[in-house]
Amino acid sequence: MIRLFPFMMFILFGISNGFSQITTQEITIQNQAIQLPGTLSYPAENSPLIIWVHGSGGVDRYGNQPQYIQQFRTAVNKEKIAFFSYDKRTANPNNRAFLKGGVLFNDFILDVKEVVNHFKNDTRFNSITLVGHSQGSLTAMMALKNVDNYISIAGAGETIDKILIKQLRAQSLEYANIAKAHFKELKETGSIKEVNPNLMAIFAKPNQEFWSSWIAVDPIKTLKKITIPTLIINGDKDIQVGVENASKLKAVKPNASYAIIQNMNHILKDIQKEADNIKSYNSPKFPVSKQLIETIVSFVKKQP
Repeated sequence: MIRLFPFMMFILFGISNGFSQITTQEITIQNQAIQLPGTLSYPAENSPLIIWVHGSGGVDRYGNQPQYIQQFRTAVNKEKIAFFSYDKRTANPNNRAFLKGGVLFNDFILDVKEVVNHFKNDTRFNSITLVGHSQGSLTAMMALKNVDNYISIAGAGETIDKILIKQLRAQSLEYANIAKAHFKELKETGSIKEVNPNLMAIFAKPNQEFWSSWIAVDPIKTLKKITIPTLIINGDKDIQVGVENASKLKAVKPNASYAIIQNMNHILKDIQKEADNIKSYNSPKFPVSKQLIETIVSFVKKQP
């Protein structure tokens, strides 16, 4: 055992050195008064860079409680791919004073454009790939200038009003029909005169302008215009955005790469038991899908 000890120390030292080769940098990107603090981590220079574009809600750079974005970062860094994610404008308390007047869908697009502008001339990276998750799939579609590759994860295959109505229908046909009527009124008049109290959390007055701005952007029409290499991904355990959405996106972009990830849910977690699907939204103990990572790494590395 005494003779083996120096060899064991060498192995441990080598592993430590391997991990230390990941460089981490805290960066705050400004979009006028809006602060977008984020983390850049990269294994070496001349590596491809992935920029993460968030889904809906106040999502931070780590993926909040389930930590799915941080797990994704660690996985792609191990594959010698750089990664940047930032706190969405709605997740940063320092932005509250500037958000009192409301948020429009275009605000998220402008944020992504500022992030891309920050990195577009960074010689440490040989390419930029935008990975748009959920709502971020559409956001990223609208911000592809100076980007080399685009990846959609759990992206909607139709406008958001149709997606939300389907989600409500799974819970209550009555609420789905009310929401359909509210969206119709919103499109025709720009506001909803009387919001059903049971749907106030969705259609409250401060939210209506945001819904109008989001509904106006059609992912099908937008995707048709994209000319850069594209990968469309969905998980077959996604209970928020079903795989039929990926099929619709693929249908209008037949030359796109396409993958349905087995046992992956909406927040990228590998789900082996149905009961764990909802549990995973509140816990970092569930790992991100290895098949997802393999699919993305292969796509990013094969691009010229």
